[in-house]
Amino acid sequence: MEKIFSGITMEQFQNTIEILNPCMDDYLYILDMKNDCYCISENAVERFDIPSSRFDHVSENLQKLTYPDDLALLMADLDQIEHHGKRFHNLQYRWRDREGKPIWINCRGRVINAQDGTPAFLVGCINEIGLKQKADNVSGLLREESLQKELGLHSGEDMKGFLIRLGIDNFKEINENKGIEYGDMIIGKTAECIQSVLLPEQKLYRVVADEYTIVDLTGRTIEEAVELYSRIQNKLNRFIEQQCYEVFYTISAGIIDFSLVVNKAYHNLMKLSEFAMNEAKNTGKNKYYIYAKEDYHAFLHKKELTSTLLWAVNHNFKGFEAYFQPIMDIREGKLCNAETLLRFRSEKTGMISPGEFIPLLEESNLIIPVGKWVLDQAMSACAKVREKLPDFRVSVNLSYIQVLKSDVLSEILQCLEKHHLSPDSIIIELTESGFLESNTFFFNFCDGLKNNGILLALDDFGTGYSNFHYLYDLKLNTIKIDRSFTLKALKNTYEHHLLQHMSDMVHDINLKLCI
Repeated sequence: MEKIFSGITMEQFQNTIEILNPCMDDYLYILDMKNDCYCISENAVERFDIPSSRFDHVSENLQKLTYPDDLALLMADLDQIEHHGKRFHNLQYRWRDREGKPIWINCRGRVINAQDGTPAFLVGCINEIGLKQKADNVSGLLREESLQKELGLHSGEDMKGFLIRLGIDNFKEINENKGIEYGDMIIGKTAECIQSVLLPEQKLYRVVADEYTIVDLTGRTIEEAVELYSRIQNKLNRFIEQQCYEVFYTISAGIIDFSLVVNKAYHNLMKLSEFAMNEAKNTGKNKYYIYAKEDYHAFLHKKELTSTLLWAVNHNFKGFEAYFQPIMDIREGKLCNAETLLRFRSEKTGMISPGEFIPLLEESNLIIPVGKWVLDQAMSACAKVREKLPDFRVSVNLSYIQVLKSDVLSEILQCLEKHHLSPDSIIIELTESGFLESNTFFFNFCDGLKNNGILLALDDFGTGYSNFHYLYDLKLNTIKIDRSFTLKALKNTYEHHLLQHMSDMVHDINLKLCI
């Protein structure tokens, strides 16, 4: 082996790397440019697609190891070192891991020359820059990697105690109103408040953003976990008072009883704790929720059904069906309209209730493409019936999501033109409850319908606030009384009189009434 000016050989470098390997997370390396040989810390072989901790044919192996998009960058830098006098290597690029996935690294090293002044070795250190932090300076807490190790040490069947996942409610508003630095202060102070009420052997970690996790592996009960959450709330309230209410915020918690979880693997516990915390937030915030298997299965069912609906949308709306409920003119005793009803059936579950799948369509915004499909189905049917009944109309219920998030007025007009229908052949129904969060956009949409001669009905009247100004502002054509009123009116004299007065009022202002 050729010696460099300091008298250190490649073997001595390698021995040094082997000694230091157990003492650090980073990877030490040496590239022998004279003999085309590369040596790296043994733990790098477990992480990256490297043949061994020492290998020859460096250029060939680096081409296999380096992510293709970054290879030219690396080779250009090595060429600068070997032929153009560059003395220091400092490059951020990607290597492939054992599964072929790209891993960001920062590779730094200095050049050591041979006695003749030519580059002999490149010696340095590689560290991963895409790894999660082990500790957090903002909160003063250990991070998720440390939490994973802690739970991994106790993941057996005898794991007892609880885990609490805490999330600051509406933290984004604090950052937006007060700035990121103030938000960081809140992150740190919240950590201090939580830490100050913990019992011995309870450990606190910061996971993501504004979330924390408490782990208690001593076998304490869920009741004690709830008491701990109450102490955290009280401590935070005192902190907010001390700040003279400059900022006001709350915190929600998802609680998991280890004894009720079969799969105690880290990633499963994190998945369940996130579900539990989100349940607390979704049901009002500033509260706790204790994980229950039944609720989680219902949550998974919703996700699966949403996935099924998405598949159906992307496969020509397979499973969706348009049904038509006749509406009779009782004075003339004849069919005048039909209401379009959306139905959905899955091969796995059969027919699914609209009360179950329509909210999911709205939550996922799939109601927009499905609603467009329903319009087309309704107008196609209307055109066929009009061949026999020229005055026949079809009504279609629009979701407030369609009105707010799509150009549904244009879609209605285009569909009318496609099926050669006049504007008065369709009645657009809007549910009263959808107007509880309405804005001027809604009223502009309704004006657009009227300006184009399209009829408008208010569906399920009586289920919302029943604000009578809708009757004026929306310039309605039809009022549809909710079915619950009809059922009550058949059984109760008071309800019958109430329904009669509502009917008289609607007729007095020259609107049509559908019951």
